[in-house]
Amino acid sequence: MENETKFGFTQFAETWNGRLAMLGFVIGIATEIMTGQGILSQIGLI
Repeated sequence: MENETKFGFTQFAETWNGRLAMLGFVIGIATEIMTGQGILSQIGLI
């Protein structure tokens, strides 16, 4: 299984997608706490 592709909907790709999504969520919450503004306010949409 060493030659298995690393692209598309594979277990490897989905694992990293989940990890990076969780990291982004935590960073977003931390940024909101530190600045007192939501993400939409920070980028100027509200």
